[in-house]
Amino acid sequence: MTHVAVSAAWVFAAVAVAYVIGGVLSWALQRIGRRSALITDVAHFTRIPGRATLMVIAASIAVKRVVDPSASWRGWVDHLMVLLVIAVSTWLVASFVRVAERQAIVRFGGGDEITDADRRRRRVRTQVTVMRRLSIAVIIAFGLAAALMTFPSFTDIGKTLFASAGVLSVVAGLAAQTSLGAVFAGIQIAFSDAIRVGDVVVLEDEWGRIEEITLTYVVVHVWDERRLVLPCTYFTTTPFQNWTRNATELLGTAEFDLDFTVPIDAMRAELERLLAANDLWDGRVGIVQVTDCVGGYLRVRMLVSASNAPALFDLRCHVREGITGWLQRTNPGALPRWRVEQFDGQASALETRDLTTRRDLADASLFSGSTAAEQRGRIFDAEDAVAAPGNDGNSNGHRIRYDGDN
Repeated sequence: MTHVAVSAAWVFAAVAVAYVIGGVLSWALQRIGRRSALITDVAHFTRIPGRATLMVIAASIAVKRVVDPSASWRGWVDHLMVLLVIAVSTWLVASFVRVAERQAIVRFGGGDEITDADRRRRRVRTQVTVMRRLSIAVIIAFGLAAALMTFPSFTDIGKTLFASAGVLSVVAGLAAQTSLGAVFAGIQIAFSDAIRVGDVVVLEDEWGRIEEITLTYVVVHVWDERRLVLPCTYFTTTPFQNWTRNATELLGTAEFDLDFTVPIDAMRAELERLLAANDLWDGRVGIVQVTDCVGGYLRVRMLVSASNAPALFDLRCHVREGITGWLQRTNPGALPRWRVEQFDGQASALETRDLTTRRDLADASLFSGSTAAEQRGRIFDAEDAVAAPGNDGNSNGHRIRYDGDN
């Protein structure tokens, strides 16, 4: 058996032993984790990256021990092992960040079960999630910088990334860029408490719930099961409605355009009966108001309240259906109607006389303002009567004479 085959066998044996050790450690952590939630999370999130780290370290040690240092390929193999160690170590550290996120959510964020009313817990959950993503991004950046430092041509660049002044200059120079601008907007959203995971919002003419907040975009779960993905900069530059910003309780209206004969008191009593029998009503507000009475209709507004946005929407629908059915059963005459009145022939004569009077007044107004003007008006009317058809035989039927005529 050649030396290369023996070296490969030793490397594979070391990797197998490391895999077994990783499995034993995971089993032990799961056994201990029955009495500790922290150990359980560590065993769950570090199981795969922990085994990968042990296997890579074992392979790196075996290569250094058994492989001939004078081999031509020893240099790039050692370099590859170093890169693998950096990669799996970065992965393992990122998994511990996941453990910290899980513990923070369980302790301060209400765990897996959370309601709309838990505003503080939803805020904590949002901030912890954003911080976890930011921390993992920083860890990956440092891991990449460490990997670059293993290359001689990139040594200076890696040192610059690790220098604090260099990091600040890079961040300051690129903060105005679109990508990093979205990242800073995501951090601002998380800690300004403008929106939280689970908030009910209205934006882009869509009603939905905040489902996920990342460093660069926000996912909104729209009411019809669609997902609306918006950049974080949208929420820092565009107005939007947050229905659960301070409280989940909301007010809503149901409006009706009805006839003037509608019994308001009876409608108020019917609304009270409907709300009392509906579990969606939270008991805060339930009133009937006449908000307008023009255009031949009486506008009646019913103001109701519910504990959250979905309950309010359903309650408004139930109120509309109940009041409409009540009107159809008890007061069909109160439903909207058009009134049309028809006049007889005498009315037409009256309208004709009114038109004639208005025309005479308009003609008289042509000559007014002084005694001479009124005299000219009388002369004009007299000559107009003479010029009527049949008086002078003029086929035009009109003869107009001015003061300068002879």
